[in-house]
Amino acid sequence: MVILEPASTALVLVDLMPRIIDLPLGPRSGPEALDAACTLAARFRAAGAPVIAVRTERPHVVRQPPGSELHQRVADLADAVVVKGTIGAFHHTGLHELLRDRRVSTLVLAGIATNMGVESTARAASDHDYELVFVEDATTALTAAEHHAAITLNLPRFGQVTSGTELTLEAVTPAS
Repeated sequence: MVILEPASTALVLVDLMPRIIDLPLGPRSGPEALDAACTLAARFRAAGAPVIAVRTERPHVVRQPPGSELHQRVADLADAVVVKGTIGAFHHTGLHELLRDRRVSTLVLAGIATNMGVESTARAASDHDYELVFVEDATTALTAAEHHAAITLNLPRFGQVTSGTELTLEAVTPAS
């Protein structure tokens, strides 16, 4: 069981955009990862913890490809949206400042692709000294093998990997 303090924790959802959700993915489909991420986001909102949605915009193009907006379910649950032009969500986006202003010290990461946007965001978050938690069943990749490698080899070096059912948000009450 992973117990987190809502006042210092944020959920960061990476690249849950229709054009990415609709790709052939593994070990779970994009809609399955989306469902798990939205269930998590609803729990975070109910606990008073912020939900930050991250989406990609391709640099140097006149128009973004169709499906580049956040999935509507994610947009409806997001407290803030960060637009990135790189694989990770920190480079020139203001994400660190947004989190710092909210006094966030722990990030819970979910989204697509586990070994790309999620992992790249995690690496930069680690450089910024955030505590990290990865929700395995709310992530997926282009292949099950890539997801498995990220979940078992890389992400545990940066934080804790858990499932959505093993994650609890619980306010810490001061001892009297």
